[in-house]
Amino acid sequence: MQFTKSCLCISFLTASFFAKAQSTYLPQQSKHIHFIDRLEIKTGSVSDLNFTNGKPYDRRYAVQFLGSKVDSMLGVKPLFFSIDTALRLSKSDQYNLRSLYLNNQEWVKGDRSVFNSKKPLLNKLYPTPAGIIEKYGDDFFVVVNPMIDYRQMVELNNTDQNLFYNRRGLSVRGGIDNKVGFAASVMDVQERGPLFVQSWINRYNAVPGGNFYKRFKTTGVDYIDARGYFTFRANKYINFQAGYDRNFIGNGHRSLFLSDFAGNNLFVKVNTRFWKLNYQNLFMELHQGVNNNSTSNLVPKKYATMHHLSMNVLPWLNVGVFESVVFGRTNRFEFGYMNPIIFFRSIEGNLGSADNALVGADFKANVLKKVQVYGQVLIDEFNFGKLRADSSNWWGNKTGLQLGFKYIDVANIQNLDLQVEWNRVRPFTYSHFDSVSNYTHYNQPLAHPLGANFNEVIAILRYQPFGKLNITARLIYWQQGLDSANRRNFGSDIFRLNNDRRFREFGFPLLAGVKSTGINASVLASYEIRENIFIDANVLLRQLKTGSTTQNTTMFGLGVRMNLWAREYDY
Repeated sequence: MQFTKSCLCISFLTASFFAKAQSTYLPQQSKHIHFIDRLEIKTGSVSDLNFTNGKPYDRRYAVQFLGSKVDSMLGVKPLFFSIDTALRLSKSDQYNLRSLYLNNQEWVKGDRSVFNSKKPLLNKLYPTPAGIIEKYGDDFFVVVNPMIDYRQMVELNNTDQNLFYNRRGLSVRGGIDNKVGFAASVMDVQERGPLFVQSWINRYNAVPGGNFYKRFKTTGVDYIDARGYFTFRANKYINFQAGYDRNFIGNGHRSLFLSDFAGNNLFVKVNTRFWKLNYQNLFMELHQGVNNNSTSNLVPKKYATMHHLSMNVLPWLNVGVFESVVFGRTNRFEFGYMNPIIFFRSIEGNLGSADNALVGADFKANVLKKVQVYGQVLIDEFNFGKLRADSSNWWGNKTGLQLGFKYIDVANIQNLDLQVEWNRVRPFTYSHFDSVSNYTHYNQPLAHPLGANFNEVIAILRYQPFGKLNITARLIYWQQGLDSANRRNFGSDIFRLNNDRRFREFGFPLLAGVKSTGINASVLASYEIRENIFIDANVLLRQLKTGSTTQNTTMFGLGVRMNLWAREYDY
């Protein structure tokens, strides 16, 4: 109880104690991301810090945002604060708030002794429940943690295989002299997923979310997941990050701009945040298609540059514009694309190139302190003249659309949250007339895992009846038009060239080709037995119908994980 009260006191005191120092980022799929989104919706406005339009979230901004709001949102009566009772936090939200501060103590200024463990392991390890090794000095800090995840799975139509997911590694993050932040993790991963995942690996010669891999006992895979970066805050408004990791642009479960589905990549990110604007420049080194993961040859490179500018145009509304270009040179970067402001189409013309450029727009609106509406529009190519010339669909009108909403505390049930999302991408989107410039990295899509030529609806229900228990139910339904048996190109495979067996110019409506229908339903229950240590139980039901062929998957899993997110097979 003393720990609870002390954390709540610290939570509303931190807003006035921020140091102008450099931050690291919450890890991919952090347990705190949904909580931050919940509280932003609960305020009925978009954050003045404008940091929630892409992932990962900045730890410093996350704590600063919560610290500025918790004054009016504490679910218990504070000692000397008046509160807006309409914005009280539930007990589960209080639990999440304490957890977020506990895991980001470097940004909590004050007496950190309230976080101390009652009985540290061997009197030195786990000085707090959030880190096996922690040290905070006047101008530095360092946190070290083990990373463990083991899940045993059973697939009913695949009982002769032992299915499992096994990760173990180490993570470290820290800051030096209040100027430089750093974070790194390395994990050794062995995995044998259900049959549809094995088929995906065999088809694309890639592991979803992994890069170089080796075969493990014929049907399994073995790979290293290594990530790391450093950050430097040049001044009050400009932040630099360089490293090897993943980024995500958008507010949905999927992103049509850039998702974290593909593996890690080398990148440099420049983030400029001032007034109501947040401007991100992202420069990435990617891998071209890899035919053989056993090769010892240097994997050929390609490159991408992305700009995303977002603005809080109203207290409750954020809008943004996006542009990107993927290009291939002989293992060199095209320095013309380093211009942080000019439009890429203009640079393309000056260079005499025809690289793969995309533009888009997105928005997010928080209304009624209950709902967030969001969306994206993507344009790869679009020609109004071609559209008027034929009422059928020209293959080059390549666009994508996302629309979704998040509804918190459904039916006034605390911490029961619903998210519904619709994604639609026309044929040939993301593909290009050369194999280098398609919108991919290491044989995996950079944006949506389905590629192109699909309709998809996603429903996610999250429930946290009490602090330690989280239940997530997810239903994904999609339709997609696939290539025919004679390999006629209907635009779903973004790895194929635009003109590879494209047998006509017009007549490519959405879902053209061989109709494929899929449904993926899953439930994951996670119980936190100790800070960042979870017991997971999951069920996955999947069906894919392509023509006259049907593939069914029924899988059950049970596992334990420490300082890691749960592995999802949501495609």
